[in-house]
Amino acid sequence: MNLIVGIPACARVIDEREMHLTPARYAHAVVHGVGALPIMIPPMGDRQLALLETIDGLLVPGSPSNVHPDHYDGGESETPDKHDPDRDSTTLPLIRAAIARGIPVMAICRGIQELNVALGGTLFQRVHIKDDRMDHRGGPGTLDEKYGPKHPVTVSGQLARIVGASEIMVNSLHGQAIDRLAEGLIVEARAADGTIEAVSYPSAPGFVLGLQWHPEWRFAESPASVALFQAFGDACRTRKGVTRKAA
Repeated sequence: MNLIVGIPACARVIDEREMHLTPARYAHAVVHGVGALPIMIPPMGDRQLALLETIDGLLVPGSPSNVHPDHYDGGESETPDKHDPDRDSTTLPLIRAAIARGIPVMAICRGIQELNVALGGTLFQRVHIKDDRMDHRGGPGTLDEKYGPKHPVTVSGQLARIVGASEIMVNSLHGQAIDRLAEGLIVEARAADGTIEAVSYPSAPGFVLGLQWHPEWRFAESPASVALFQAFGDACRTRKGVTRKAA
């Protein structure tokens, strides 16, 4: 039987038309890196929880939008033109329910922020305005330049075992970042300025990994990214095997 990985989509308005979409590179990484079939999960609220009966893994992708601070008592929005309430109302309950069911979760960029908020943590709305933090946004240039390696991160724990290194180079295209870490999450990587770059959830019943960078970008060219998607795929296969035996 084929593995199925759900990818929550964003709600966008393009040419006055409402769209549900996410960049194709995530589906590409699921097919070629995870070894699974991707399905898009439209951002239509907690009714989408029923899809957890169908999927073997949840990949929460990045997005230009930001988690609304109402979800973590963050005060007034500092980026009022960069929110997606339909996505928030879908991904936050999906993440909680997937973790509770032991469904493997891999959360990327906005996804790691959603993971932290879903479990009770908070965010810096604009990490680049903090005096002790560097600018983690992508900056100008071509897509290859924006998504190219930007800075090293120190790696530990489960993540170090997966990538086989204590330091790796990552890209950087985010304005928000984790502030207070949610209970149960542990830090697996940090940038030189202290910004949390990866987290895991050791006490969860299944695989949970959040990454602040974009390993899906040209993933096949990066041994670390290949290893990350293989680990996620292995976790999905393990859970599917357990589910079949229990049925």
